[in-house]
Amino acid sequence: MTVSAESLESVQQLTTVWRTMVLDRDPDADVRELPGITLRWADSRFGFFNCITLTETEAGADLLKHRLNQAAGIMRTKKHPGLLWLFEDLLDNKARTALETTAEQAGLQYAFPGTGMAGDLLPIPEPSHPDLTFARVRTDEQLQAYADLQSRAYGFPLDEGRDGLVGSTLWKNEVHAYLALRGDEPVACAATTGAQGRLFVAFVATDPQWQRKGYGEAVTRKALHEGALATGLTRATLHATAAGAPVYPRIGFQPNTRIHFYALKD
Repeated sequence: MTVSAESLESVQQLTTVWRTMVLDRDPDADVRELPGITLRWADSRFGFFNCITLTETEAGADLLKHRLNQAAGIMRTKKHPGLLWLFEDLLDNKARTALETTAEQAGLQYAFPGTGMAGDLLPIPEPSHPDLTFARVRTDEQLQAYADLQSRAYGFPLDEGRDGLVGSTLWKNEVHAYLALRGDEPVACAATTGAQGRLFVAFVATDPQWQRKGYGEAVTRKALHEGALATGLTRATLHATAAGAPVYPRIGFQPNTRIHFYALKD
């Protein structure tokens, strides 16, 4: 079994981008590189900024069991909950078969699925949508609107999303973060940022009451278009939720590795 270059790229993009994001939120965040485990943990109330992932390739069932127990042990030392991102393609066949049972024995519960995606798709035309205008996030008010869209889309309390983003200079200056506006109302958002020669798409969200109207795709295209103009990058990567997975191939992304998200058992 050989792990594909695209799957390795997906893991590397996560660890690279999340290091920047997490240290922006907390300069003292836990960003350790341990044998087989990478931590990107801000201990924020915004759970997406509390991240741990396994990094060894062709991991067998015994190694998986050891690493999942280690990861769960680390997660138990933290004040705020977070997620273990497990990239399926890093496991051998026996480890994949044993994953569900092994995770449960380690005290982890399945949270939701994801998919790594990438494509040599840039530049793309500037998008338009008859319902929308786009605004780049430059102010604290806009950044709060971006955070609130995350909370509504993923079911977080508003203060948790704000804890992750509000006040960030990185997000207002270096990240190409965009709001999609229906009139004056922010209805969707997406961001891109450069990482290791790729343009990484992050934190796409649509207000639940405005979903299935193409707003998320439109604002993602806007963030990609502007990010590519600013950086000159031609390859883009992302990690899609189940809701976003059908959308991104329309832009030019191709799926590579399945991602399993785990949280500590309640």
